[in-house]
Amino acid sequence: MIVAIDGPAGTGKSSTSKAVAAQLGLSYLDTGAQYRAITWWMVSNGIDIDDPSAIAAAAGKPEIVSGTDPEGPTITVDGVDVAGPIRTQEVSSKVSAVSAVPEVRARITELQRSIASSAKLGIVVEGRDIGTTVLPDADLKIFLTASPEARAARRSGELKGSDVHSTREALIKRDAADSSRKTSPLAKADDAVEVDTTELTLAQVIECVVTLVEEKRAGK
Repeated sequence: MIVAIDGPAGTGKSSTSKAVAAQLGLSYLDTGAQYRAITWWMVSNGIDIDDPSAIAAAAGKPEIVSGTDPEGPTITVDGVDVAGPIRTQEVSSKVSAVSAVPEVRARITELQRSIASSAKLGIVVEGRDIGTTVLPDADLKIFLTASPEARAARRSGELKGSDVHSTREALIKRDAADSSRKTSPLAKADDAVEVDTTELTLAQVIECVVTLVEEKRAGK
């Protein structure tokens, strides 16, 4: 059972995906963390983020390993735990530019497909282009949405010290960048189930997605 959960930042993708995977005994993959990890590596190694050719040339260098236990997902780059460093504002502001480079997307997409295909009991994979590009044959595709205001409130709660207005502006800017990039843009798959989380609590979103997965399982 492969479940693809896509949507923009702040819709509750990570919290929902982890909880659903844990509840249903599935593996879990945060693909956004992989793009953040390669961005962190680029920044740490002095790669010019404004030079796509420099990013492309270095895309194959870092070794990125994702742990898929929903109770404690891990991510390392060249053996270093980067779960904390990849969540900084510096990485957040640069991840769209790095992830827009086709060579980066090809590298990370290959990694994601390999992880998904080796998940024996099934997996919940969350990101922005899972249902459309990475795993177009996923058993179930879900696209989470929410108003920019709701997303900003949630994200500023996660990013301690950030204010809602600037967070909202950053989210809208990132949406525009992710939706307009040429390679694997943020988009809802034609056969995805859309779930608007604006008025829902996290528990309600989780319950909704678990129900969708169980219905799909029952029909298989």
